[in-house]
Amino acid sequence: MENWKAWVDGASRGNPGASGIGVLLLNGEGDTVKEVAEPLGITTNNVAEYSAMIRALEEARLAGCTHLEVFTDSQLVANQLNGTYAVRMPHLIPLYKRASTLLKAFEFARVKYIPREQNRRADALSNLGADQVEK
Repeated sequence: MENWKAWVDGASRGNPGASGIGVLLLNGEGDTVKEVAEPLGITTNNVAEYSAMIRALEEARLAGCTHLEVFTDSQLVANQLNGTYAVRMPHLIPLYKRASTLLKAFEFARVKYIPREQNRRADALSNLGADQVEK
C-alpha cells in the first residue's frame, strides 16, 4: 500500500489575528486529491496549525486513505503529536486529542516536521484562507 502525503499549515496574522488553514493532499500516485484554503476567523497560530492538521486527517479518511504521512512546519504540533512535547496549553488539549484520535484511525500514519521552505504550497493556501477573514 502506497503512502498518501499531506502538507499542512496554519497562518495567523497577529497571533491572535486573522487566521487560515492550508492543506495539500496527494494520493499514492502523487495526484492531488484535495487542496484546502479556508479562513478560521481570529485565532492563534497554534490553533490554526492544529486545525490544518485535523482537516487534513479528516479529508484523507473521507477519501479512503489508510496510510498517510503528514508534513508540517510546526515543531510544536509535530512534537506534541509524536509524544516528544507535552500539551500544556489548555485550549490546545481538545485539538490535540482530536488529531491523535484521527491519527489512530489509519493503519499507518506519521507526522513529520519539515522546514518552512519545504511547505510552500500549504503555506500559500493557509495565507489565502487568512486573506478571507473579514476585518
